[in-house]
Amino acid sequence: MSIEQIVKKFPQTPGIYIFRNKKRKPIYIGKATSLRTRVMSYLRHDLMETRGPLLVGMIESATSVDYIETDSVIEALILEASLIKKYQPPYNTKEKDNKSFNYVVITSEEFPRVITMRGRELGGADLKPKTLPPKAVFGPFPKGSVLREALAIVRKIFPFRDKCTPCIQPTRKCKPCFNAQINLCPGVCAGTISKAEYAKIIRHITLFFEGKKKPLIRSLERDMKSAAKKLQFEDATRIKKTIFALNHIQDVALIKENFLRTYAIEPRAALGEETYRIEAYDVAHISGTNTVGVMVVLEDGEPKKSDYRKFKIKTSTNDDNASLREVLERRLAHSEWCLPDLVVVDGGTAQIHTAEKIFTEQGIAIPVVGVVKDEHHKPKEILSGKIARPALENLKLRADLSNFKRSILLANSEAHRFAIGYHRQLRGKIK
Repeated sequence: MSIEQIVKKFPQTPGIYIFRNKKRKPIYIGKATSLRTRVMSYLRHDLMETRGPLLVGMIESATSVDYIETDSVIEALILEASLIKKYQPPYNTKEKDNKSFNYVVITSEEFPRVITMRGRELGGADLKPKTLPPKAVFGPFPKGSVLREALAIVRKIFPFRDKCTPCIQPTRKCKPCFNAQINLCPGVCAGTISKAEYAKIIRHITLFFEGKKKPLIRSLERDMKSAAKKLQFEDATRIKKTIFALNHIQDVALIKENFLRTYAIEPRAALGEETYRIEAYDVAHISGTNTVGVMVVLEDGEPKKSDYRKFKIKTSTNDDNASLREVLERRLAHSEWCLPDLVVVDGGTAQIHTAEKIFTEQGIAIPVVGVVKDEHHKPKEILSGKIARPALENLKLRADLSNFKRSILLANSEAHRFAIGYHRQLRGKIK
């Protein structure tokens, strides 16, 4: 049975996948929101253009692939790190220097901090007290941004200390840090939690990052029953909520970060970079005169104005699709510009098809969405192209898209503002 036939039987669930060579040794390990869709992306005919020579070499060396399902993307992330550490697959370690991998570190202090560090930083000045080794280290995690999102989700279940200073005089009222005020720190800084209670939180976090969710839940269930027997109903209810959270981990942030990675090229992932890049395009003119086009860029949801670009349309036309085509063709001629993870166009189906056709002609697969406006030029709907549609539907079923939609609308708004500004500037010069 071929690898493609094997992969078609993979489930559409989170987990990790393992490519193996003819000796059954792991050569590449990865995590996925949807195992089947993710692994199928490695079997596309345009792998060289979309993923680069490193992964092409991996696929040529692989003779089989298997998987392990997990209950959530976070657990897939943790299992991925554990297996990479255990097997040291060559095509994982080739992606970046071992020292640049990310780790979760629990410090050796009375009230340990839970922090993320690069491999090169381990044992450095950031670990206090300097004379003590870390209490625990988990990793390596290939992508720092994904790890930070995962840790943010874990922190909502098990609040921990990261930067604040413990209250050294518990008898005196200490000021809680900002994280304590929003329930992300258990109050180490305010003296509202004992060393023993905090140690229990650290044990829970340790079990979670060791991939021992079932033993962790059993331990919490024992604590819940014990609290109920002692008539400590408030504590029992809090523990019950923690168990529920563990059984229903909302991977919204991680799914968003994974958005369309399966369907799109990964131009920066191959270089070890982690930002999510959105490019938005718009065209402005008055009855086909002084036509201009613009490109604006968002990286991780924030405008990157140094990458904004202006295009004076060379062919005088009243056809917005033709102008969009010219802009995109001129943009793609700049091979030195980093390719985006998502393209946003101003308009509907016609504009989306125009962009998708250009990308297809260039032999690349970039997902496209379009922002449709109402009669008052206010955003009415976000439409997705063929590549983007499966992932968008998946996200609608599994995650809150509000933050991601805000990024799309912000990119579209920035493109419109930038295009109008450039058009007015050009029109003023001509006058």
